Amino acid sequence: MAEKKGVVQFLKEVRAELNKVSWPTKKELFSYTGVVGLAVVLVCALIWVCDTAFARLFRVILS
Repeated sequence: MAEKKGVVQFLKEVRAELNKVSWPTKKELFSYTGVVGLAVVLVCALIWVCDTAFARLFRVILS
């Protein structure tokens, strides 16, 4: 029984904390999503360029 009270109390506290959160507006959410998407694309491109350069360098060294 004490276990159930603990879970119920925990869930009440979680709900109270979630009510304190400053949630982004729909416009902000789309803006932040775009920024994250752009950052992911840029990092992927950087990794691809470095990988390609190192692969060619190793191919030249090992030839």
